[in-house]
Amino acid sequence: MSERIGTTCVQGGWRPGDGEPRQVPIYQNTTWKYDTSEHMGRLFDLEESGYFYTRLANPTNDAVAAKVAELEGGAAAMLTSSGQAANFFAVFNIAGAGDHVVASSAIYGGTYNLLAHTMGRM
Repeated sequence: MSERIGTTCVQGGWRPGDGEPRQVPIYQNTTWKYDTSEHMGRLFDLEESGYFYTRLANPTNDAVAAKVAELEGGAAAMLTSSGQAANFFAVFNIAGAGDHVVASSAIYGGTYNLLAHTMGRM
């Protein structure tokens, strides 16, 4: 990382083009407009990159994820809507059917239920 950490915290993950804002714009919308349903279908089927529904992806979240990846020295990062969703993805991506997860007995009750019951059925 050639920048100081404070600079990366403020400017990381966003490389504005000429005439674009220095900081990441916050897109406060839920959907994007397209002229054809075929174009939106290609986005939905992940045949093209772009945005169509903010719960799945949006430019603000993508910039924040890029900032986190840059700060942590990773190739990519992922934002989730809650800590529980983050717990799910963390375990789901490293454990497989029949694997065992060892956890403290003092973990949050929802996380216990996720590990002991929900993921156990998967």
